[in-house]
Amino acid sequence: MLAALLTTVVVLSGCGTGGSGGGGADPPSPAGRSSVSARPSPSATPSRPAPQRVMFGAYLDLSGHTHEQAEALRRRQLGRSYRIDQEFFAWKDSLLVGSPAPDPGQLLMASWRGTYYRQILDGSQDTWIAEQADRLKRYGKPVLLRWGWEMNGDWFVWGGAANGKNPAGFVAAWRHLHAIFAKQGATNVQWVWGPNRNSNPDARWNDVRRYYPGDRYVDWIAVSGYSYGTKSPAQLFDRVYNLGTDKPFMLAETGVRADGKFAAHWVGQLRRWVARHPRTRAVIWFDTDTSQSTALSWRIDATPQLLAAVKAMGADPRFQG
Repeated sequence: MLAALLTTVVVLSGCGTGGSGGGGADPPSPAGRSSVSARPSPSATPSRPAPQRVMFGAYLDLSGHTHEQAEALRRRQLGRSYRIDQEFFAWKDSLLVGSPAPDPGQLLMASWRGTYYRQILDGSQDTWIAEQADRLKRYGKPVLLRWGWEMNGDWFVWGGAANGKNPAGFVAAWRHLHAIFAKQGATNVQWVWGPNRNSNPDARWNDVRRYYPGDRYVDWIAVSGYSYGTKSPAQLFDRVYNLGTDKPFMLAETGVRADGKFAAHWVGQLRRWVARHPRTRAVIWFDTDTSQSTALSWRIDATPQLLAAVKAMGADPRFQG
């Protein structure tokens, strides 16, 4: 059971600090004590822990824009830059090669597609994996690595459904990659385990907890979840958030359909959800209209109302991580 495994709190060196430092999430401030008297005045207001700050990021790919143009547009619209820059890589892509470099102060998240478990576990990919570990090591800055995301779905070749309904094979493949990265000394890599919000098929063998590699091999818990106009943030994210871990949590992919007023209302719900779930340390919007898997646009500027709501969220002090 996952609850029995998830007990260790991991302090991430460089977590939320990005490549150039600064702007990171602060730990809660301890309750202060008076140096004058151990008995505070009845009228004194007790100090409260400062809220954990959240990094606001995106996968940003806008039709008709280069990456640099898209970043500049969002800076004008939001009055700030995205804190996390997410990029996607195929299994046989040389990691970071050909992808846009993050802006100064941005933290890179590399979402790396997987392959069939047997191709990893038979050792035939070890040299390739080591080369990618070396690439990230040479990058030299903290980098989030989300390998084999949404493994509890049935739409990727690295999902359990495509690998003999064998979540244990995913766990073994994850640990195999992790061991090679450790051997290569890629200590700047933070491992992001990112299931889909629900399992498909919804079967006992496909319970998301069966895919968890263990605290020793995971730095972040993440989730993918989108609202098509009906589901609240709680309906999308609570299931994974409540798996029983103290790991920092992120929304690795999220967005909302811009239908009428609902989208702006949903962003307000999201802000409140984050405030009530203090382990949440990053929110990454799927800010694109070019996704090959769907004709839907998830752009934050799909409507003026949605853009205004996202801008207000980005300006919230809680989202200044």
